[in-house]
Amino acid sequence: MSLAPHCAIPCHVDDDDSTHLLPKSISLSSQLSLPSLRSLDSCAETLPCSLHRCIATLRAHSSYVSAIAVHGESVYSGSPDQEIRLWPCVHLESASSSSSSSFTPRTDHLTSFTVAAAKSPVKSLVVAGDNLFSSHQDGKICVWQISRRERQHCKLKAVLPTQKDRFLSLLVPENYVQVRRHKKCTWVHHVDAVSGLAVSHDGALLYSVSWDRALKVWRTSDFKCMESVAGAHQDAINAVAVSRDGHVYTGSADARINVWWRGGDGGTKHSLVQTLERHRSAVNALALSADGSVLYSGACDRSVVVWEGGGGRMEAAGALRGHRRAILCLAAVGGVVCSGSADRTVRVWRRGVLEKGCYRCLAVLEGHGGPIKSLTAAPVVDEGSRTESSCGLGGSSSSSSCLVLSGDLEGEIKVWRVSIPPPPPLPPVEGNIC
Repeated sequence: MSLAPHCAIPCHVDDDDSTHLLPKSISLSSQLSLPSLRSLDSCAETLPCSLHRCIATLRAHSSYVSAIAVHGESVYSGSPDQEIRLWPCVHLESASSSSSSSFTPRTDHLTSFTVAAAKSPVKSLVVAGDNLFSSHQDGKICVWQISRRERQHCKLKAVLPTQKDRFLSLLVPENYVQVRRHKKCTWVHHVDAVSGLAVSHDGALLYSVSWDRALKVWRTSDFKCMESVAGAHQDAINAVAVSRDGHVYTGSADARINVWWRGGDGGTKHSLVQTLERHRSAVNALALSADGSVLYSGACDRSVVVWEGGGGRMEAAGALRGHRRAILCLAAVGGVVCSGSADRTVRVWRRGVLEKGCYRCLAVLEGHGGPIKSLTAAPVVDEGSRTESSCGLGGSSSSSSCLVLSGDLEGEIKVWRVSIPPPPPLPPVEGNIC
């Protein structure tokens, strides 16, 4: 019997008063039993709907959308129907179409192709260079070659663990580990669903986490399994994120987030350096800011906890609340973080520019027919704003935009364009200007 997370999808909770946005004033949290953790949602109002809109609805999978990955102007989607589909030029077409003053959302008219057919339901997708990595319910990881010439087909390069890894590990008795009461397996194997993937900033390492409670590290040059951390958590692991400096964050159904670090002294093994505990139920999703200084975690307790600090020493700064059911997925781009929930909505939050630790809900994206299971975001640079860093960060005096792609349990992917208004002007400073 496989190890499954304690919290099934979607989570059903009572819609009491604690599910709504807190008042404008910042107050200590008591509803979710998070001691000394303040609510960062200091504004209950959102932007007018004209500043966020659904510009396309994509539907082709016969089951729910479990994973979405953006590659250039195109989008890859995975599903339990065992297919990986490519939606060409979704990013490009969506960005250009939304600039028109008279606009009608596109529905089911964008062409998609089945570029890969797996042998097991797809759990997650990640793109690194010309490789598309997919994880699966059967504990395998597939590596697909992205071809620019044959865009309608991805060639299977490898299945992890590779045959060479499996053969070499079989020869040494010490390579076997206990995975069940009466069953042993080699350490290179995941023995349950691979729930999450992440690639290091330099693209050299692939990290995988599984419901078997293991964290594994793979070398992307030859797909060799370099390390396996068995029993990385006390329960199924649901999410993984990697910062630029190499710190690895894993979120689990045991309600904890573990921080792993290999060290800068040439060490080859990851060690546990910190455990983050603020959620009261299963952690389903993780997302990191671009510089790695802010970590976002979403859980079945309906909150997104914000952790600040970086360098593997994170402290809880507060929680974003407003969703009425479990948080199932997260995505961060620039100074914006998006949260998808079992309540069928996506909330878009912007980190404060002038006031540190202040977050504002920019939009509530409604229209899905089922819980939001997968989410990703990409920046869109408008005219007069030529840098990606301006998306939600105040890098330009003009407004910018981001595309949000959300997949639900009904098999639909919605593409949203969210306008990010410019930050308020800096207050006047008395004294001479040097």
